[in-house]
Order: sequence, then C-alpha cells, then structure tokens
Amino acid sequence: MYNDVKKNIDLEKEPEAGLALAVELFHSGKIFIYPTDTIYGIGGNPFNKNVARRISEIKGREESKQFIWLLSEFETLFNYIEIKYEQHINFLQKIWPGPVSVIFKLNKKSIDITGLNTIAVRIPDDEFCKKLLMKIKKPLVSTSVNTSGSEPLVDIKQIIENFSKRVDAVFYHNQTSPKIVSTIIDLTNSEPKLVREGSINYLELLQYFN
Repeated sequence: MYNDVKKNIDLEKEPEAGLALAVELFHSGKIFIYPTDTIYGIGGNPFNKNVARRISEIKGREESKQFIWLLSEFETLFNYIEIKYEQHINFLQKIWPGPVSVIFKLNKKSIDITGLNTIAVRIPDDEFCKKLLMKIKKPLVSTSVNTSGSEPLVDIKQIIENFSKRVDAVFYHNQTSPKIVSTIIDLTNSEPKLVREGSINYLELLQYFN
C-alpha cells in the first residue's frame, strides 16, 4: 500500500506496479506526474478540491484557472458534459483519440460537484493513460509540468529533479516526451472556436466539422 513515500516509477520496467500505484493514488486524493500522447501531465481526481488546490500551488497559478480532463472513451463524455448538436458528436468521433482538447458546457451534476460551468476534455492516444482511465472510471486532471509562465518540461530527468519532491509519484518512460501540446477548441456554441493552436492545425480540424 501507498505510505506517503515519494516514488519514481519506470513504466517500461514496472508497468503493472506503476498502473496499480497510479490507481491507488488517484482514489486516495494524491497527485502524480504521468506521460501522455503529448507532454507529461500532473494529474489527480478533478472532483477532489484538495487535488486542484495542490496542483495550483505547485504550478504557482491561480486556482480559478481550469485544468484539462482526460477521459477513457467517447461514451463516458456524456456522464459529465452537455452536447446539444449531432454535428458535434460526429466531429468528436473523427478527431479523438488524439491531441485535441475541446471545451464543453458541463451538465448540472458536474456543475454541482465542481462549481465550474465549462471544462476542456480530451481522449488521449497513450497506452498508459488509456489503461489508467479505464481503471479509475473517472476523468483525470491533465496540466503541463511547469511553474506558471515557464515552458513545460519534457525531459524526465529535469521533471524528477524539479518536481518529484512536490508530488506523490512520477510515472515515466525513458524516452523524452514529445514537445507537442494539444490544440484547444471551444464547442460551447454551435460553431467551433479556436482557443489555442497546438500540434493539430485548426484548419485541418475544421474539415471534419462539415
């Protein structure tokens, strides 16, 4: 069992042990660093207010700033958000899984729990993330490993050196994380709106919206 000892887990050497620990940390209200299909993320349970507060403190950012949620599969999306347009459903099924984060209006239940009205969501194309998300059966917070105003760290040695003492565990692969960030679009209205251009070109995405 987890005993508050900081742990750095090489997922290539201990994939099952790493997955089991990540699940335990999530349900215990802890926070951890993990690989995604873009850059490394700091994560935890988004419905635990202490998790959001700790991550904000570590990053030195305002608590009012929101984090991205990662989900395991398309069907789970409807547990948390509202989708009014059939065109949006068709669009999302074409662009996910992948490095595109989409802002939605939350449903009433999620608003009551989180106090938020909207959230950015992504379905990642990463083996560890997918297995973890299937195990926890809830959204996972995803925010870049950096302090506010600094570039995200992608080298695992730098991540461990700078952040391992501030989080409850670091899960990593030996290779350097890809230096890409997700493209963020807003789907709270009928037409999509670009919020941030990332690794996927916005104009390329729009071709899937028709």
